Amino acid sequence: MNIVVFVSGRGSNLQAILNSDLLKNKVEVKAVFSDKTDCPAFEIARQNSIKYYSLGDKENSISYNDLISLLESQKIELIVLAGFLKLIPDAVIAKFKNRIINIHPALLPSFGGKGMYGMKVHEAVFKSSAKVSGASIHLVDETYDTGKIVAQQCVDISDVTSPMEIAERVLKIEHMLLPYVISKFADGNIKIINERVVIV
Repeated sequence: MNIVVFVSGRGSNLQAILNSDLLKNKVEVKAVFSDKTDCPAFEIARQNSIKYYSLGDKENSISYNDLISLLESQKIELIVLAGFLKLIPDAVIAKFKNRIINIHPALLPSFGGKGMYGMKVHEAVFKSSAKVSGASIHLVDETYDTGKIVAQQCVDISDVTSPMEIAERVLKIEHMLLPYVISKFADGNIKIINERVVIV
């Protein structure tokens, strides 16, 4: 299965995908996209001989208008948002309906929405005194973090003393959950039945 990965930061989930034994000989990362021209994750792409692109109106960037034709030319079957902070344009969502997933560092529908990303999420979870957190993978729709949930995994945070501790525990889960879900997509084992996403 041909996939692309959208990132805004250092790309630890991208690295987890590339390292995953589950995805060996099953998935090929055809390109990495970022909303930044100097995205740290581009170094991972370079090291693995993967094409990478900046999105937007800046020089040497490709426009969102050109994105669909580029994805189609690469025969992309799944778009993976792994720490990508921008809203995906409606036209891209319509073209790749139910073939765009995002990983979120909390148990949705709590602690999601516009502005809720990275440490901001973990700080909110910490302040709430929640006893569990975790990672959610959901289908992407036209608004932040509201698409149907594909998979979730939780982690005990009842003994943490800082948001950073939550972040560390959740990231470990992300690195396991994301390759697992991508593998299930590659096998054709993700279905929508009775309004719910089911892994069969």
